[in-house]
Amino acid sequence: MLPIDAAAHSSRWRHRHPVDKAVLGLGLTLLAISLPPWPGAALVLVTALVVLLGPAGVPARRLWRAYRVPLGFCATGALTLLVQVGGPDGFVSPAPDGPVRAGELLLRTSAASLGVLLFAFTTPMSDLLPRLVKAGVPAPVVDVALVTYRMSFLLLDSMRRIREAQAARLGHTNRAAEWRSLAGLGATAFVRAFDRAARLQDGLAGRGYDGTLRVLVPEARVSARFTAAAVVLLATVAALTFVLERPLR
Repeated sequence: MLPIDAAAHSSRWRHRHPVDKAVLGLGLTLLAISLPPWPGAALVLVTALVVLLGPAGVPARRLWRAYRVPLGFCATGALTLLVQVGGPDGFVSPAPDGPVRAGELLLRTSAASLGVLLFAFTTPMSDLLPRLVKAGVPAPVVDVALVTYRMSFLLLDSMRRIREAQAARLGHTNRAAEWRSLAGLGATAFVRAFDRAARLQDGLAGRGYDGTLRVLVPEARVSARFTAAAVVLLATVAALTFVLERPLR
């Protein structure tokens, strides 16, 4: 199980309805990309951090391990705004207002990523995907997503065991051995993936599979109080942004 998925299953908000958490997490994401970067995206970033580390109870170290990957992409995208290609100053030259635009982009994307992580750290996929059928998503699409989600963990576990077996047989002593081990890992994982898929198909056929995977979904109701509090928080962030934006102008 991935760390973010394990955190979602042990979250304080694990038993809340996904709609409650979507209003808050995805609402913060929408605010991050729609409000002015300063101070709007900065307020969204701080709000998301406070909620994640406070009421949601996400450990700071686990949050950083998950956040540093999208943050790296955000920083890489922002760095490209610092230069321009072509123009009177040469083939590559500093872009006008490059640092300002790069900072604004970094604020927007990093704040939006935290909003998505707020939803991901509190909502297991096993709770979300089955409910998508009631939201109008075709059942075969949801079934494929469920099977793919489950098979991903099985594949990762198989690859981990193969790498441990290769390491125990001195399969990573030098570069040549590393390449041979990598080739063997890919071939073995490919064969095992098809073998697991075939066994899964045989198992479903033996249980009378009729085109729909029926799974138990934990009972949860949309909390009007939680949703209202989330909407109030979002409205407060938006209002505070416009209040602080005037003096900054």
